[in-house]
Order: sequence, then structure tokens, then C-alpha cells
Amino acid sequence: MIVPLSHVMALAGVLFLIGMFTVTARRNLIMMLLGVEIMLNAGAIMFVGAALRWGQLEGQAFVIFILAVAAAEVSVGLAMIVRVHRRCGSIDPGELNLLK
Repeated sequence: MIVPLSHVMALAGVLFLIGMFTVTARRNLIMMLLGVEIMLNAGAIMFVGAALRWGQLEGQAFVIFILAVAAAEVSVGLAMIVRVHRRCGSIDPGELNLLK
């Protein structure tokens, strides 16, 4: 392996923290969706790094599954955001009180 596993872990950790910060700090549904995508990609990077480190292909199979889940999550999430915007006129999560 050319890149040490510790560097891959550091990159995945930084990406996960960036995604978590984006989800918690932003008040926009699209940015929150993007933060979740960044966190999923951080997990995928860690799976690939671990698979290369130990020579197992299961990590790369998990990455394909993660990418499929991420694609489904984006399509459903964007459809929900469009629906909420049409109904409320805003995508600010603080203004959404549809359940009240």
C-alpha cells in the first residue's frame, strides 16, 4: 500500500467531521443533505483503505453498497426538499412545522 493506513484514517476522520459540522451548523436542507453525503464518502474511504491494508475485497463491496445507498438517499432527499419547498415556500428547517 502506497499511502499508510493512518493517513487514510486521518482523511476519513477529517471528512467525517466536516460533514458532521455541515449537518449541525447549516440551516439549509440541501446543505444538510450534502453533509450526510460527505459523511458517507468518509466511511467509504475508510472501507477502501482498510480493504487495501488487509487485502480483503469485502471493504470494496461495502463501498459499492454505500454508493448505492447514497444515490437513493440523494434522489429521495431532493424529492422531499422540492415537495417541502412547494408546500411551505422555504427550505429552512427552522420554519418547518408540518406536524403541528
